[in-house]
Amino acid sequence: MSDRVIDVRGLRKSYGDLEAVKGIDIHVDRGEVFALLGPNGAGKTTTVEILEGFRERTAGDVDVLGHDPADRAIDLRQRIGIVLQSTGVDPYLTVRETIDLYAGYYPHPRSVDEVIEVVGLEEKRDARVDKLSGGQQRRLDVAIGLAGDPELLFLDEPTTGFDPSARRLAWEMVKNLTALGKTVFLTTHFMDEAQYLASRVAVIARGEIVAEGPPSTLGGRDTMQTVIRFRLSDHLDAMPPIGRIATGDGTFEVHVDDATEAVHELTGWALEHDTRLERLEVTQPTLEDVYLELTGGDRGTE
Repeated sequence: MSDRVIDVRGLRKSYGDLEAVKGIDIHVDRGEVFALLGPNGAGKTTTVEILEGFRERTAGDVDVLGHDPADRAIDLRQRIGIVLQSTGVDPYLTVRETIDLYAGYYPHPRSVDEVIEVVGLEEKRDARVDKLSGGQQRRLDVAIGLAGDPELLFLDEPTTGFDPSARRLAWEMVKNLTALGKTVFLTTHFMDEAQYLASRVAVIARGEIVAEGPPSTLGGRDTMQTVIRFRLSDHLDAMPPIGRIATGDGTFEVHVDDATEAVHELTGWALEHDTRLERLEVTQPTLEDVYLELTGGDRGTE
């Protein structure tokens, strides 16, 4: 089998005079979690719907598991799973009954008990859908997407509305999917989620891919300067060897290429002058910092 699960070249989509997607190229390899990030109106949802076969493209080549999704081939439908932001299921069925119902639509479904285990709903297998918490219902949505044992799973904003604990549990669920050899195409507006789950990230803005790569190096993140912030425990006549007053509260801030050398110099100076570096912070640009720079400061999602 080919290692290339999704291959998109020159994809364009226009709505009259509005060009929503402007000739983008992306690819997804087998077994990886690929995250597509983008603000409102960037073309993210349009792109995903074209890949899923729900929207026609204006131009370009799109290959998903060896098929053009526009052909709506049955073979492709049987090999992909889709988890939308919200899924309407019968509230009076149990978890097991719901998954079994959807599994019946596929020729080679995964064992219902296996699916329940992967999404962490073992203790709720006999509970009715309307008795599940929000996080448990979202896990059931993923279970429905897995019922047909798909090779490729589209996950749309999987943890929207989750509390921090539920989000962490959901992340581990996605990790379980990759352990099963699944390929995951993820859309999310949580940068920490993309950082934790994705092996590669693409940022789309104004219909164009503006950056693509591993989260740790996206947009040159790995070469950006480190920021060191601190306050002094005493008012001294001597000034620290590096840094400048950044705010009115006496905070010093410095941007450096070599954080190790700078911190060594600062702590040595503090010991020499018998003072402490209070609220010392050493931070590197986060994925969110890079994202906001690439998209012009827009956090919204399409």
